[in-house]
Amino acid sequence: MTGKKNGFLAFCFSLIPGVGEMYMGFMKQGLSIMGAFWGLIFVASYLHIDQVLFVLPILWCYSLFHVHNLRSLPDEEFYAVEDDYLFHIEQVFQKEKWKQKQKNVVAGVLIFVGAAVLWRQFSDYLYDFLPEGICLEVVEQVPQIVVAVILIIIGIMMIRGKKAALDKGEEKEENL
Repeated sequence: MTGKKNGFLAFCFSLIPGVGEMYMGFMKQGLSIMGAFWGLIFVASYLHIDQVLFVLPILWCYSLFHVHNLRSLPDEEFYAVEDDYLFHIEQVFQKEKWKQKQKNVVAGVLIFVGAAVLWRQFSDYLYDFLPEGICLEVVEQVPQIVVAVILIIIGIMMIRGKKAALDKGEEKEENL
């Protein structure tokens, strides 16, 4: 990592999420912030889910103040900061379990992206067969409904997993 940078340039670069961190020498942090920022914009615009955009000001403010906090650190603390990604997938999936689940996760993402592309192509043909008002409603709402159903399913799976873990913990305490 390089030393501290010019304060004015750090301020200018901090106005763009992730760029300030990259300017300060924290490439992994900057890349993950920038990826999250532009990824959210892409998801919101592609799936027409404007509710996701409420996270953007939070992410922008985090990036802005993170750069200024890094800049204000004493030299010893600044050099001690480790450049690491903000999102640690390995903590969510332990390495042993990740190897087992990796194919399923990649397959799920590929299926989702493929279905989204097919829906986009299929929707062009719907315009020819359905009345205009109905077609616009169907084409715009189906991707949102699919994402909502997926989110609900993931939430239910997370709750069931947590409940099962709690039940196992209670059984162990009873056996002691």
